[in-house]
Amino acid sequence: MKKSMKFGIVAALAAMVAAPLVPSAATAATAGAAPAATSATKSGPTSIAYVEVNNDELANVGRYQLANGANAFDVAIIFAANINWNGSKAVLYNNDKVQATLDAAATQIRPLQAKGIKVSLSILGNHQGAGIANFTTQAAAQDFASQVAATVSKYGLDGVDLDDEYADYGTNGTAQPNQQSIGWLISALRADMPGKLISFYDIGPAASSLSSSSSTIGSKLDYAWNPYYGTYSAPSIPGLGKDRLSAAAVDIQNTSQSTAVSLAQRTVSDGYGVFMTYNLPGGDRSAYVSAMTQKLYGQAATYY
Repeated sequence: MKKSMKFGIVAALAAMVAAPLVPSAATAATAGAAPAATSATKSGPTSIAYVEVNNDELANVGRYQLANGANAFDVAIIFAANINWNGSKAVLYNNDKVQATLDAAATQIRPLQAKGIKVSLSILGNHQGAGIANFTTQAAAQDFASQVAATVSKYGLDGVDLDDEYADYGTNGTAQPNQQSIGWLISALRADMPGKLISFYDIGPAASSLSSSSSTIGSKLDYAWNPYYGTYSAPSIPGLGKDRLSAAAVDIQNTSQSTAVSLAQRTVSDGYGVFMTYNLPGGDRSAYVSAMTQKLYGQAATYY
């Protein structure tokens, strides 16, 4: 995925991964006012909403509500923090917009969490040679995982999303991808963040490694999804069942509504447990969102 627009922007072990989401929801509220949380729930796929915080506010995810008061979206993903190279190791970096979103947790993150919406931080390369696929030792992967876990803890986030794009492996004398790197990282993150979400945007060398990894690694992930918008193709990761996969990929600002509706219908018909969307803009896109939720949950969506 690009920093401003992605072309293709990614069953748990009982004691190791978060339980499937049972989204809480918002009650009906006066038009224009953000709804408050209630115990309303919905039946259907877990709905993902990436937000380009360089352009739009994360808090907008919480303004979409189904007819029964449940949240239209279950997981909001901050897109995106970066993996930089400091000359000797990978370091987690937030641009000014990402950092501003984290610093404004009281208005951008906590209101979503109060409604039962999980908030994750997407992490991807930054053209400096460092990425999730080229840690050369388990210790190097652990070091980066510790940085990520510290950020998740500091800002009260619910997890992290891993994306193997824009690393430009080999730049600055960095190593090329290897088969072990992504497994080392996922294992370290799971150990450092018990109960937190770990999702994977299924693209890049890391995706190739995971497709042939052991089920032990895959089972430490919560979700993975197709990275190519407007298409339908489920990731194949041993240990990760279809209840944790999104075959559909929808760019809300660039995928036609008719295609989005078709992908939503196929998701339900085929029994996939996740539906991934990207690029939720500011303002009211309830007509588009509602067209999807009608297929996913049998309910229209309203924007407050």
